[in-house]
Amino acid sequence: MVRNSLSLEIDDNGGAGRDVAGNGIGNGNGESSFNTVRDRLRIKRNSSDKRDRSHSGLDRPSLRNRPHHITRSLNRKGLVSLLKPRGTCLLYFLVAFTVCAFVMSSLLLQNSITWQGNVKRGQVGKGIGFGSTLKYVPGGIAKMLIEGEGLDPLRSVVRIGVRPPRLALILGNMKKDPRTLMLVTVMKNLQQLGYVFKVFAVESGEARSLWEQLAGHVKILVSDQLGHADWTIFEGVIADSLEAKEAISSLMQEPFRSVPLIWIVHEDILAQRLPVYQRMGQNFLTSHWRSAFARANAIVFPHFTLPMLHSVLDDGNFVVIPESVVDVWAAESYSETHTKQKLRDVNGFSEDDLIIMVLGSSFFYDEFSWDNAVAMHLLGPLLTRFGRRKDTDGSFKFVFLYGNSTQGLSDAVQEVASRLGLTQGTVQHFGLNEDVNRVLLMADILVYAASQEEQSFPPLIVRAMSFGIPIITPDFPVMKQYITDGVHGIFFRRNDPDALLKAFSPLISDGRLSKLAQTIASSGRLLTKNMMATECITGYARLLENILHFPSDTFLPGSISQLQVTTWDWSQFRNEIGQSISVGQDSAYVSIGRPEIVSRVEEKFMGVVESTNPVDNNTSFVSDEFLSKLDWDVLDEIEGAEEYEKVESEELEDRMERDVEDWEEIYRNARKSEKLKFEVNERDEGELERTGQSLCIYEIYNGAGAWPFLHHGSLYRGLSLSSKDRRLSSDDVDAADRLPLLNDTYYRDILCEIGGMFSVANKVDSIHMRPWIGFQSWRAAGRKVSLSSKAEESLENIIQQETKGEIIYFWTRLDIDGDTPGSKSPRTFWSMCDILNQGNCRTTFEDAFRYMYGLPEHIEALPPMPEDNHHWSSLHNWVMPTPSFLEFVMFSRMFSESLDAVHNNPNDSKSCSLASSLLERKHCYCRVLELLVNVWAYHSGRKMVYINPRDGSLEEQHPLPQRRGLMWAKYFNFTLLKTMDEDLAEATDDNDHPRERWLWPLTGEVHWKGVYEREREERYRLKMDKKRKTKEKLYDRIKNGYKQKSLGG
Repeated sequence: MVRNSLSLEIDDNGGAGRDVAGNGIGNGNGESSFNTVRDRLRIKRNSSDKRDRSHSGLDRPSLRNRPHHITRSLNRKGLVSLLKPRGTCLLYFLVAFTVCAFVMSSLLLQNSITWQGNVKRGQVGKGIGFGSTLKYVPGGIAKMLIEGEGLDPLRSVVRIGVRPPRLALILGNMKKDPRTLMLVTVMKNLQQLGYVFKVFAVESGEARSLWEQLAGHVKILVSDQLGHADWTIFEGVIADSLEAKEAISSLMQEPFRSVPLIWIVHEDILAQRLPVYQRMGQNFLTSHWRSAFARANAIVFPHFTLPMLHSVLDDGNFVVIPESVVDVWAAESYSETHTKQKLRDVNGFSEDDLIIMVLGSSFFYDEFSWDNAVAMHLLGPLLTRFGRRKDTDGSFKFVFLYGNSTQGLSDAVQEVASRLGLTQGTVQHFGLNEDVNRVLLMADILVYAASQEEQSFPPLIVRAMSFGIPIITPDFPVMKQYITDGVHGIFFRRNDPDALLKAFSPLISDGRLSKLAQTIASSGRLLTKNMMATECITGYARLLENILHFPSDTFLPGSISQLQVTTWDWSQFRNEIGQSISVGQDSAYVSIGRPEIVSRVEEKFMGVVESTNPVDNNTSFVSDEFLSKLDWDVLDEIEGAEEYEKVESEELEDRMERDVEDWEEIYRNARKSEKLKFEVNERDEGELERTGQSLCIYEIYNGAGAWPFLHHGSLYRGLSLSSKDRRLSSDDVDAADRLPLLNDTYYRDILCEIGGMFSVANKVDSIHMRPWIGFQSWRAAGRKVSLSSKAEESLENIIQQETKGEIIYFWTRLDIDGDTPGSKSPRTFWSMCDILNQGNCRTTFEDAFRYMYGLPEHIEALPPMPEDNHHWSSLHNWVMPTPSFLEFVMFSRMFSESLDAVHNNPNDSKSCSLASSLLERKHCYCRVLELLVNVWAYHSGRKMVYINPRDGSLEEQHPLPQRRGLMWAKYFNFTLLKTMDEDLAEATDDNDHPRERWLWPLTGEVHWKGVYEREREERYRLKMDKKRKTKEKLYDRIKNGYKQKSLGG
């Protein structure tokens, strides 16, 4: 079932929403064409879109050439002369009638509202009516991430934590820009809650010192080493921008697919390319990006328009966390390098002019839509009263900012001005594709005249307030959330021209800005400085609580209510503001993001050569190498014809007579076939060198993401838990092929590495014929605890000398994360096991041990482990003699079966008392089985030696003389274990299973004395049957003689 979190809800005055995307309202091509615009998103109408509309029958005449009879009647000479104005009432009546007629004609002409963005289905404009509201409604999964209960259930449970939760932050770049300001502020506050960060970056930059001061060493991910990071040591990964895509490619492979990922996407460059993919029929590129977006647990956008633009990629994980720092940064940077008076002089305004900026809706910006027509109606009384007014020191100028800077929109505005009797130059129009900072900075007052309510605070309003411009805005709920009426701005009742006129009057005094306007402008500028900081920080903190899996050994982060800081960290970025202004901060909807981010993916798939004009990004084109759908169809036909000819020639060749080849030719072909067969499964150099060695270490891994961590050479051999993820170029062991149980994902996950050991022990002689055997998890290399070359040499030398006695060498210590902060006493073995298993390790181990040996309740069943401050093994990184390994596997198989028996809950197969999170529940037995080798080695009398993985130095742990009186040797005696193993094998042979899901027979070989006898009897029966047939054949030949068969008989 495909998840879709995008729902375009249209409220028609009553608030009843309709899911346009789900109703399948389309444009006939299976693709939607809608677009919202963020203030700085570049979404312009390109030539191709206009060509498409020219054939759709939706072309509309310009406003000046409208054939409507009402317009002609209003233009007919002499009509106004018949109606001599005899009073103010008559004048207002004519103005109202003119504006209403214009609104009606605009509504009739607005038969379609096309958006260039991408939605799954439907032309949204067809479902939007007058007074409607377009909303982005997140899907069920996104709602759960935003409105989830967080950590409240875990906080009510007793928890033993020894380390803070760890997060990885992947930066697409390290520039000192507003994105870095937002991230630094958020990360500082998350650190106050208890999170610890490790910073990775795709490339270095000027902000590196800032990040190193905040989170320590920054690791630069080189292109050929992007997969050399063990993401499993982190509770989650946060990736910033599309530039981090290559760095998180390894997160799309096992064993990293279960690591929570939050991907922050603030660019719209990909949204600009999605319509091109659909037009050109390159759906595989869309599928590629959809799969990349689907990997993330949450795709975070800073504005509600961005998820609409990327809706074709929505997998139900789109989340919006608003922030305003980009617009405040843009305004302050522009103010550092430009002055209001200079901009006025350049654009033909005088110093005494009072410029009223009218900002329209950002949803409609191509033709003169009904939304803009309603805005003109709303401004009718205001234009009439102040537009004709001209004081001695200056005049009122109205500047409309909406849509594109096309001639049609400007003409429409001028036509309205002429009908209202306004003088030339009183009204001007600017488009959102121009330098909006220039237009905003010239203004004295801003009137927000949009009828479409936005879900978040309009970014251009934030930018205007940052310029110190007083604003007048409708009383939308989102505006009331941040602005106090009369303090930061002035509200008026929506769609009420008289209320707007009343709200405007207090801001003017003698043709100048009043003191109230100046006070509001100053208060608004201070407000925007840190606007949305609290919402952004708490939004990320809440998102982490709902996404991350907090293991049993981690502290829980502090409550969000502890956060007191509600400001952006501007102190670190004072010098950067004003130094340089990027192109993306000038235009209201210029493309954000570097085009090469997307072009690299395109070139990887099909060699797209894209040329982009830095001024007009919609002039991008695709080279002749871009294959169209017709090209692919022709290619398919050619391949089909070639395949048909090949099959036909093979059939004809089989029917033709061929000369008999001589033995030399046959021998040569056979040798050639054997050589080709050998090359397919050719052993690598390490396998050839491994011949004759006394030790082989099997590196256990599960997934292609672990390949970069594996070693090559004669000492190591890979052991893949999954058949599909095995390295094909080497002789890695396929554990699932040797042990079919591992084909079951459930058992492969709960057994983890020890399942691979069971597969090696299963008919071990067919794979391992060496006296020593070792294992190492792929995680050892990722955590920098794998054997160095010096330690390898030391280990190989020592095992050649130690030919007697039972011994185990290990090089990864259990206390790798250090001691508990503030703890004065060292942790014991069982306390560390409890920490890793939600405090239930002792109880679970005792129950499994009692079940395994059938001990009564009054007998102690938890083997004692000493408190001698020595080290214990972890991560399955050890070496021991092969016979000892088989004995350990025999014990582990029975213990694993007992552990599964005490945890077997037919009503809830997903329950696990050893786990505190979903991820731990998936690997329920792994953490106990990882420590099992310590219990077995200690109580079975094996010598335990720790080898330093760096220098190869040896240190004996838990010496044998100190174990006297503590070892439970009777339970770990080989004779007892062998007897128990044969009893289980006999029960299996007799089909006497103690329960329906019996694990033990599936973990390895099943042998007991009865099996040996039955096999011997079977061999004897076959031998006697063969002997009988031979005698019968000889007797028949003596009796009847030898008869040669006829040819062809």
